[in-house]
Amino acid sequence: MDGTAASTDTWSVAGRRFRSRLIVGTGKYKSLEETAAAIEASGAEIVTVAVRRVNLSDPKAPMLQDFVDPKRYTYLPNTAGCHTAEDAVRTLRLAREAGGWNLVKLEVLGPPPHLYPDMAATLEAAKVLIADGFEVMVYCADDPVAAKRLEEMGCVAIMPLGAPIGSGLGLQNPAMIAMLIEQAKVPLLVDAGVGTASDAAIAMELGCDAVLLNSAIAHARDPVMMARAMKAAVEAGRLSHLAGRMPRRMGADPSSPLTGLIR
Repeated sequence: MDGTAASTDTWSVAGRRFRSRLIVGTGKYKSLEETAAAIEASGAEIVTVAVRRVNLSDPKAPMLQDFVDPKRYTYLPNTAGCHTAEDAVRTLRLAREAGGWNLVKLEVLGPPPHLYPDMAATLEAAKVLIADGFEVMVYCADDPVAAKRLEEMGCVAIMPLGAPIGSGLGLQNPAMIAMLIEQAKVPLLVDAGVGTASDAAIAMELGCDAVLLNSAIAHARDPVMMARAMKAAVEAGRLSHLAGRMPRRMGADPSSPLTGLIR
């Protein structure tokens, strides 16, 4: 994306404006040094933080804040590992007490092995958190009824899965994601299932406001290189969406005119 486009094509959530449309996680890396290097390469401005798994408060142990500066990046605490509404609410209340974070990512997962979003518990937790003054970005199923209900409750962003979390399978139901985008009046982000750069580009070409991923970078053979690839893919997909792709058609269409040929 050229400098002019990059400076004007921004997006916002809960009154906060961002240039990068790539949100990355901070878990699953081999070290905090690798975490920092990959995030730097991704160009992300928002990073998700699993409150139950990352050290945010014990100065005697390595702390994420020493490697990923919270003054430079917007921390987005999430409820990874929570399987009940009560656990999710408790986790985010603790995060707010620890760091003052109010913009949060809610996810409540069903049981292994699929870890599919538990929508009943997600709706329950979202209601409590919104009443408690949180700005909730919510991970959910690619279900237009549930997504609209979450939006109407006051969630500030809707984040349907592209495929099961950590699977790397890519967008399994792009038609439904496109329908969710069409009905959404708040930012819509694909969250979970992205495995490689082309998956991120497809999500952006559909019209997503941003893409959230972690495993695709952290589990790559070269996470820093993959982070650069994801940055480029999100930018390319966004440009493609703005440009407007050519229409699909059955059959060929010659690239050169058939009239005025030399005979």
